[in-house]
Amino acid sequence: MKITKLADGLLFPEGPVALPNGDVLVVEIHRGTLTRVAPDGTTSVVAEVGGGPNGAALGPDGRVYIANCGGMHRFEVGGFVFAGGIPADYTSGSIQAVDLSDGSVETLYTKDDDGRDLRGPNDLVFDAHGGIYFTDYGKSDGDTCDKGRIYYAKADGSSCKTIAAGMEGPNGIGLSPDGERLYVSETYTARVWWWDVTGPGQIVGGKSLGGSGNGNFLYTAPNYVNFDSLGVDAHGNVNVASMVNAGISVVGPDGKLVQFVKIDVDDDPGITNICWGGKDMRTAYVTASSTGQLLKIEWPRPGLKLNYHDA
Repeated sequence: MKITKLADGLLFPEGPVALPNGDVLVVEIHRGTLTRVAPDGTTSVVAEVGGGPNGAALGPDGRVYIANCGGMHRFEVGGFVFAGGIPADYTSGSIQAVDLSDGSVETLYTKDDDGRDLRGPNDLVFDAHGGIYFTDYGKSDGDTCDKGRIYYAKADGSSCKTIAAGMEGPNGIGLSPDGERLYVSETYTARVWWWDVTGPGQIVGGKSLGGSGNGNFLYTAPNYVNFDSLGVDAHGNVNVASMVNAGISVVGPDGKLVQFVKIDVDDDPGITNICWGGKDMRTAYVTASSTGQLLKIEWPRPGLKLNYHDA
């Protein structure tokens, strides 16, 4: 499997979005930016969004929507960079929208419909109806830790509702190819959960009610890892990025491990996200956050073309 270092020097990149023209967008958590990476690896700042941009997705209006956690501390372990905690300038998390033509930023939500602050939005995905499913990881001060939530919001800023709660660090989020399943990964439990989608923003559990957020259990790692974000491929497999044991766990919709793709680039322990691009959707873009790199990988299976990919 060929791995190419496409860009480096990024400040904890996350949320890759492959554009139809061959560019890739990433957010930089410790820089507070949405950044464009050209096919030759050159980078340029699209927008200054502030806080801690953590996830990104193309929306139905062609803007890039961002899950902003509000910021995290930068710290190093063994020479590798990580993110966590609550910085002194933290106010709240938010959902933002960036116009790629001029870099203008609109903040759509800092609270939900019940007036509850968004604590730490992490990742997001659009459904075919133009709605946004997103995870709120919460915040931890070292002594206490929020329970995480899943929200469904409208792209016009008119509604943001909790659809699941009581989760342990919900991170990545994705939809099955038919849009009838919602998948969410939890970081420290290293578990993936799923729900049936019965309508826009409507999810229900099944046989394993009582799980985190009342979701159905799909998969957990057999060894010690921290699951990060995820992407769904064209075959319906859930591709979960992992830290510590760095790589991508490819999990079938039946909960069986299809493959673990170990990604050992400069010993980076922080593989955090994946997306796909190219004409055949077989080019994977993976964020190696702890060394500040965006990797380009020839992938064995095509990725799923997301809603509004061509917007």
